[in-house]
Amino acid sequence: MLDKKELCDKIQQLYPDIGECGIYLTVDYDKRQNAWVVDLKKDNHELKHFFENPDANACMAGKQCVALGLEIAQLVKNIKGKQF
Repeated sequence: MLDKKELCDKIQQLYPDIGECGIYLTVDYDKRQNAWVVDLKKDNHELKHFFENPDANACMAGKQCVALGLEIAQLVKNIKGKQF
């Protein structure tokens, strides 16, 4: 099982926009969903992303975090007031 601090640190390393925008990041394991929950919040903006264990392991290995990256990019654009 992954360590939640390690996963959180990896996400912050891969997506430095999180810190620059003052986005609050939490990572927890949801036993009911059998998945990691990445929760990003700033003001009235919130994003919850669910990582199945294989996806979280791939992210930690630096192989795949694309879906999370796309969602983070959209959240950052929403926070900055930009739309597609």
